[in-house]
Amino acid sequence: MHTKLNLGCGEDTKAGYVNVDFQPHVKPDIVHDLNALPYPFPDNSFELIEAFHILEHLDRPFLIMKELHRLLKPGGVLHIKAPHFSRGFTHTEHKSGFDVIFPYYFNSSFTKSGYYGVDFIHKKTELHWMAFFHLMKHLRVPSTTLAILGALNNVINFFANINPRFCSRIWCFWVGGFEEIEFVFMCKK
Repeated sequence: MHTKLNLGCGEDTKAGYVNVDFQPHVKPDIVHDLNALPYPFPDNSFELIEAFHILEHLDRPFLIMKELHRLLKPGGVLHIKAPHFSRGFTHTEHKSGFDVIFPYYFNSSFTKSGYYGVDFIHKKTELHWMAFFHLMKHLRVPSTTLAILGALNNVINFFANINPRFCSRIWCFWVGGFEEIEFVFMCKK
């Protein structure tokens, strides 16, 4: 059995992973409505779960985090990419945007009213000004424009990730917002 889960895989099915999506036409390994809990896997099934641009579409992201905690083995890695709140509502089905404080809710030393009852060790937070270069080819963006945007993206990302908290709180809107925030957690049981 595979020990990696690609949650909300869409068209990006990955070899060596269990690929799950609610849309059968993308041909995932398992078709499942990700709002329906529990997911069809036993406890401690996975060493790695990737949830790229899926939590923002779901009704209760914090309950989903509890479910992902259940599915991860102790020490397992949870890798999340989601829209940053500064540009998080650019898709009509997005229900939420995310910020640098998201990891606090999975730390038992956070406030009692904020803690969600499952522990993750926060390993990384990173902001990405542009995250969807792969879609620009479908929009027929010229290669010179892509090169300029890529260079600008690298510069903005560099400065933003010197201190993501400062960027997220003070200057993220000066550059038109950030398309993505990335988190890496380790499951603590």
